[in-house]
Amino acid sequence: MFIPEIPVLIFSFVLSALFGYLLGSVNCSIILTRIFKEKADIRKYGSGNAGMTNVLRTVGKVPAALTFVGDFLKCVAAVLLSMALFSLAGLLTGGSYGPYVFGAAKYAAGVACVLGHIFPVYYGFRGGKGVVTAAAMISLTDWRVFLLVLGTFVLLFALKRIVSLASVTCAATYPAYTFLLTFLDYYQKEMPLWYLLFAVGAALFVGVTVLVKHRSNIGRLKRGEEKPVVFGKKK
Repeated sequence: MFIPEIPVLIFSFVLSALFGYLLGSVNCSIILTRIFKEKADIRKYGSGNAGMTNVLRTVGKVPAALTFVGDFLKCVAAVLLSMALFSLAGLLTGGSYGPYVFGAAKYAAGVACVLGHIFPVYYGFRGGKGVVTAAAMISLTDWRVFLLVLGTFVLLFALKRIVSLASVTCAATYPAYTFLLTFLDYYQKEMPLWYLLFAVGAALFVGVTVLVKHRSNIGRLKRGEEKPVVFGKKK
């Protein structure tokens, strides 16, 4: 069985993370607000967050929808670039470990993209809260976990219309969903232990990071001050 050189493997992961971070740093809410609102900075309006919900409330539906699409697609681009990089390095077809190197590469690019969105190098490290980009990462790394997270979000949002409540709940449950399904795969398939630990560790890191970025929202939720989204009106 072909075993890739460890330095090549590490270098490929580092490059994937770097490209993912740089792509994630392209903040669509900042760019689109400047286009739709006379060069305004979204971080000076509403909640001050450079994300889709704040764009919806302070700029409009069209730029909010475009922000969602952009924040999602940049993570897709990061993962695809990572796949291309690992393919060129010959690290995706080397024996039975290949699919797990493939999966770990997707996690590396996705996590880095989420970090880039939250701490963008192009905008003074002041970005959004990473919800949409994290959702893209989840959908690309494990579709089963994505369906569980999406179902959780839709249910809570339908009941309360509060994006932050649905977001923090999904961030908290994402690592648990990942552990449950990956742990089942570990026993049912020939999955290496390192991949189980890598996947759960990546999910835990993203979940905790998103929760930390929502700490002010969590405080307002506890005090009953968080505002629900009202469709048909622009606040």
